[in-house]
Amino acid sequence: MNAINVGIIGVGNCSSGLIQGLEYYKNSGKSPIGLMHKLIGGYGISDIVFSSAFDISSDKIGKPLSSAIYAEPNLVKWTPNVSNCEVLVAESPILDGIGIYVEKKISAITQEKSVSQIRENILAELKTTNTEVLLNYLPVGSQKATEFWADVALEAGCGLINCMPVFIASNNVWAKKFEERGLPIIGDDVKSVVGATIVHRALARLCSDRGTEIDQTYQINVGGNTDFLNMKEAERLESKKISKTEAVQSIMPERITDEKIYIGPSDFIPQLENTKLAFIRIKGKMFADVPFNLELRLEVDDKANSAGVAIDAIRCCKIAKERGSGGPLIEASAWLMKHPPKQMDDPSAKKALESWINLV
Repeated sequence: MNAINVGIIGVGNCSSGLIQGLEYYKNSGKSPIGLMHKLIGGYGISDIVFSSAFDISSDKIGKPLSSAIYAEPNLVKWTPNVSNCEVLVAESPILDGIGIYVEKKISAITQEKSVSQIRENILAELKTTNTEVLLNYLPVGSQKATEFWADVALEAGCGLINCMPVFIASNNVWAKKFEERGLPIIGDDVKSVVGATIVHRALARLCSDRGTEIDQTYQINVGGNTDFLNMKEAERLESKKISKTEAVQSIMPERITDEKIYIGPSDFIPQLENTKLAFIRIKGKMFADVPFNLELRLEVDDKANSAGVAIDAIRCCKIAKERGSGGPLIEASAWLMKHPPKQMDDPSAKKALESWINLV
């Protein structure tokens, strides 16, 4: 079987965790704990090759991916080095990819080329490296930058995995473009393996299935990496809050009014680094209108959570290309993403994806 040539858009902590995680399994010889599927369409995690990478940092552009993933402000340090990642990081247009709070943390390159010139260089790089799947790990709020890369994927003939809360797969206009080009897209906004949103959905489903009525709920998230620093900028958070809120609302038999539900990133605490803390509360009524109050604290490594999902998304995108499936991958998006084109409860999404994977 052929390797899966993956291009990474944004060489930040999520990309670093994904690459270092693959190296960990390669060197440790341990079974891949944390994977939902050891094989998808015959592909294992060792079949994933990072053939191209793109960033806007002067500390990463022009350097091998194997060293760029350790450049500041990245915090992931799971393995001291990685192998087979010697592709040089290429320049990406900045557009709206840097927020006001992170601009002092990132040494952005001074862009002397026009966006169209950078685009031509990117297309040439994708062709030369035979990249077939693009993985979007741009910062939250990068609307223009994500749309730029969606358009690049269409022209380059690449499948796209949109891990960010910019609505591409769940946008009818973009979805149609990918369908017409016969290219798969998975999105939008990656779910964690065991993260705040997936846990919140499970709890809401439990309460609903047991006959209770949820009156109000919130989910508060804090962390210490550049992702949370970036999300201090309220203007960049609109689509993120929509994505997380709709992921939970879709589980409810009846929608909760807007003033009774709050879900979103809340603060940046530097000492937490890549640790994410989530505080979830569900308040409601059970038999005879007797009230109940459920509160939960979840502590996770945000990047391990993302990597475990991205590995499945990459392999699903690969076999979709082999099958000639264009447009949004409904089953994969419903199971792996917070804001898919079609919301499903998680058991149904898992069952649908398993059926899709096993298609002859």
